[in-house]
Amino acid sequence: MKLAFAGIASLVLVVGNAHAALDMAAAEAMMKKDGCAACHAVDKKIIGPSYQEVAAKYKGDKDAAAKLAAKVKNGGVGVWGEVPMPPNAQVSDADINTLVGWILTLKK
Repeated sequence: MKLAFAGIASLVLVVGNAHAALDMAAAEAMMKKDGCAACHAVDKKIIGPSYQEVAAKYKGDKDAAAKLAAKVKNGGVGVWGEVPMPPNAQVSDADINTLVGWILTLKK
């Protein structure tokens, strides 16, 4: 019985971390917690592009998730203009991957 429960708990944890499972409220909470909301919004440009613009730009790019995760972690400049995106080394890889996966599901 304990083994079956542990297996179910593991499955729930994996499914709970899936990109599709991140709803708007959870994504906004993560954006605020990790500091993303200071420069980005879902549907409008603040300092950086909207997440909908990011999703549109990378639509169909099979390497988009890895590229964007690296950009979030390490920072960068030049893709969206001359304002640099600072590195976000303090944000966990799990949060970055979850948020990037969610961003790539957005439609404009």
